Amino acid sequence: MPLPVDTVLEGDCVALMNALPEKSVDMVFADPPYNLQLGGELLRPNHSRVDGVDDEWDRFADFATYDAFTRDWLAAARRVLKDDGTLWVIGSYHNIYRVGAIVQDLGFWILNDVVWVKTNPMPNFRGTRFTNAHETLIWAAKGQKARYTFNYATMKAMNEGLQMRSDWMLPLCSGPERLKTDGRKTHPTQKPEALLYRAIAAASKPGDLILDPFFGTGTTGAVAKRLGRRFVGLERDPEYAAAARARLAEVEPLADPSLLYTPSKRSEPRIPFGTVVERGLLHPGDYLYGGERRRWSAKVRADGTIATGDHRGSIHQVGAAVQGAPACNGWTFWHFQQGAGYAPIDVLRQRIRAEM
Repeated sequence: MPLPVDTVLEGDCVALMNALPEKSVDMVFADPPYNLQLGGELLRPNHSRVDGVDDEWDRFADFATYDAFTRDWLAAARRVLKDDGTLWVIGSYHNIYRVGAIVQDLGFWILNDVVWVKTNPMPNFRGTRFTNAHETLIWAAKGQKARYTFNYATMKAMNEGLQMRSDWMLPLCSGPERLKTDGRKTHPTQKPEALLYRAIAAASKPGDLILDPFFGTGTTGAVAKRLGRRFVGLERDPEYAAAARARLAEVEPLADPSLLYTPSKRSEPRIPFGTVVERGLLHPGDYLYGGERRRWSAKVRADGTIATGDHRGSIHQVGAAVQGAPACNGWTFWHFQQGAGYAPIDVLRQRIRAEM
């Protein structure tokens, strides 16, 4: 079939994926049945019933049946995934280890396992085990040498300038975000949009196509649409598919696409230190200071090098030499006097980039 972009398709996910063009999607996010193996209904201490997962779609005769199902849908997902695309699969202790082994058996290369730490988990009402307060996401490339997308700068910016870790502390889906039908949850395992936001922002680019083979009520599609990505949702339950379509109809894509991009340092134009001197932001003879309490000083030279009593060269070479270090980022090591204080010379580089 032709590629059905921004569409919810109803039917068996394996058959639908096998009908899609090969190597046509950039990212797969899968929230498959967990095979929870629940033993009877679950009650709270006040004897009220917990609205958990007891649907037919989460029931499998045995582990062998579940493994065969997992292998079938993962193989179909691998076929439609581009060579440089990535796969995300979320699960709990009931299924994630079995899924992970099959992921590796099929040739995927696991990049990370991400732990979603639930800030508001459901307690263990029977008091027989620890509170199950997390789920695990496997993030995998199609092969060990795949040139997959990872938006490092975006993740770092979302984490207040710190490298994003693999433990994500996010609440369960609740409040206005939780879809309900006649006062009950429309879907028992609806994931929070914040979880999908982070995965999609991390591993795809605006315009990329994201496939969700277990679409449910459309969280993946809603977040993809907000972030300027395209989606294909596969869902076998007509009621879930209808709820997803209604939800997606209310999602407004971002009006200004430029807000979707976080420039990485690698994509920024290269600015030699000599340009700072050429532009008159620093002058030959000005002093630079490095180290704690401005331990070292160096003079700026007309050719864009700097010099101390014993060393002359680039800002990086001299910074490394005075410290006896193998390397140095001179842009952050060296500071110049700015008013009554001192600032790293990198602010001058950023000023030039902003003008460009």
